[in-house]
Amino acid sequence: MTLNKFNLPDVGEGLTEAEIVAWKVKPGDTVAVNDVLCEIETAKSLVELPSPFAGTVTELLVSEGVTIDVGTAIISVSDAVSGDPTPADVPAPATPVQPLYGKLPADDGDTSGGAPAGGPLVGSGPKADAVKRRPRRPAPADSVSRNAPEVEPVQPHTPAEVSGRRQGTAAGTASQAEGQTAVVDTRPTFGGTITGLVNRVLAKPPVRKIARDLGIDLADVVATGFRGEVTREDLVSYQAQRDAEHDKADGFWGKAGKPQDQRIERIPVKGVRKATAKAMVESAFAAPHVSIFVDVDASRTMEFVKRLKASRDFEGIRVSPLLILAKAVIWAAARNPSVNATWVDNVDGKDTAEIQVKHYMNLGIAAATPRGLMVPNIKDAQDLSLKDLALALNNLATTARAGKTQPAEMQGGTLTITNIGALGIDTGTPIINPGEVAIVAFGTIKQKPWVLDGEVIPRWITTLGGSFDHRVVDGDLSARFMADVAAILEEPALLLD
Repeated sequence: MTLNKFNLPDVGEGLTEAEIVAWKVKPGDTVAVNDVLCEIETAKSLVELPSPFAGTVTELLVSEGVTIDVGTAIISVSDAVSGDPTPADVPAPATPVQPLYGKLPADDGDTSGGAPAGGPLVGSGPKADAVKRRPRRPAPADSVSRNAPEVEPVQPHTPAEVSGRRQGTAAGTASQAEGQTAVVDTRPTFGGTITGLVNRVLAKPPVRKIARDLGIDLADVVATGFRGEVTREDLVSYQAQRDAEHDKADGFWGKAGKPQDQRIERIPVKGVRKATAKAMVESAFAAPHVSIFVDVDASRTMEFVKRLKASRDFEGIRVSPLLILAKAVIWAAARNPSVNATWVDNVDGKDTAEIQVKHYMNLGIAAATPRGLMVPNIKDAQDLSLKDLALALNNLATTARAGKTQPAEMQGGTLTITNIGALGIDTGTPIINPGEVAIVAFGTIKQKPWVLDGEVIPRWITTLGGSFDHRVVDGDLSARFMADVAAILEEPALLLD
């Protein structure tokens, strides 16, 4: 019997420590290679750590909530098991599997049909117990109709559209299978369940009714259902969290009879909060910030968003003014390239500096998550169509809310947007994300009196705020960039030029 100890690896981020958030196994459990052992929180993300060994868990060497250095032993696994943890239909490896982290062995020309070479990598590779699955028996048509979660489109169809679609479906079926009797589910909502599943809110009718009764937006709830749908338990968890926040507010103030030093809550600074604090201090004191603001009539943007929501091309995709702003920022950066750049000191080890202008846009979106502030970015956003950009924004928001944003998604950003308007804030002076030279703050859009052609009328008005690294972006350039962004919000048709 061999006792293997698994040391905390560097999961490819160059980090030196991590916190054990939750164990997924306990002593006595049988594990296979690549089974998830635990969740760890680094300074950048929450990562599932797979097992490099197969065997029986003998001891958990680190408790949950403890921060440890890379290289520290966290679990011991014995290779003595009561049964073979590898499925019967998966052949056992001919040689013992050695754990490899952060690099692959040299290619010897035989990769056995594309299988992972040598052993597992952290966060990659299929689970050993998920190589093959028994074929699922087809369910009866009425069972599918009864149990499948509904898809909630962004813009509901009118009764006339639904009726017309049903008639068209029935006619098409009759022409293709004349003389045959078939059961056809013609409801328009189930047909798109597979396509674009990530970007649609799935929930069964009883769950949807509970959400309406409680005033919960299903898009705000992290879905854990088998098909990615919001379950009753998800709603209960979300509501409990909401209630807990209200309860905390009612009992927040400590009793006046206690000394004040006993009414101080001490919160350790670690993980994402620690990394964010360090980055913000470095940015605020290394890059000389200059901020400017502009009020914008976004009425035509609001009309454009309304038309997109009603469009069949955007059916099932969440569309908001943030999408138009993102396109506007990309468009304006191409006209003012120096805002999409980086200031680099000590080039080639010499006492010199250079400005590196990026001819690609990795558009960062600041996201407030339960674990703190994160800035994932959309790679090569300049190449995306309006629809693809909307899908990317949807995916980014869903992943961030679920706390599943990966380190690679937060690296290499070139320019950032922070949507403070989602919280009802008009404007602010954002701090530039380290490694960039510009950030745009998007304020709330609300109706205000506005002078148009000599008349005061209600219009949809927002305020844009921008912060810039004055070493790279001069006042004239920052003003022209913000004016270009504002021009698109005032007239989105300019994107067609």
